[in-house]
Amino acid sequence: MKRILLVTMACFTLLGSPLGSGMASAEVQSLRGALPLDVEPQSPDVNKWQQDGPPIPRAYLQQPPLIPHNVEGYVIDTRQNKCLTCHSWAKAREAHATKISLTHFRNRFGTETADVSPQRYFCTQCHVPQRDVPPLVQNEFKPVNALSK
Repeated sequence: MKRILLVTMACFTLLGSPLGSGMASAEVQSLRGALPLDVEPQSPDVNKWQQDGPPIPRAYLQQPPLIPHNVEGYVIDTRQNKCLTCHSWAKAREAHATKISLTHFRNRFGTETADVSPQRYFCTQCHVPQRDVPPLVQNEFKPVNALSK
């Protein structure tokens, strides 16, 4: 069996296969576009955070909410979580912020806890801030309800 596999691989290598030839690679495009490798591409200004604003609409049912403000400099570690200064149940109304979901108070076994579950404590694992820059690749995502129309 090994011998047949080796012979087959050798034939593809010597004769050339459509997968190994330039035919398949001609369809692949780089994010650089047609820019030569020796020319430095213009990168977008990624320092422009989206301005603080209302919650960003979700694209699908289980999508974690996107962060509509700058979080640069926020400390989120095992000792402190800057997000909780505004989004905790005790301070959300005063800060005019969205409260943490009740799901964040359930541990991996489904048991309700008095504090944020360790699995849900590191907010930026799921919730991401937005930058005000053009996309590298055009997004063609359509939510399920848009597909039914």
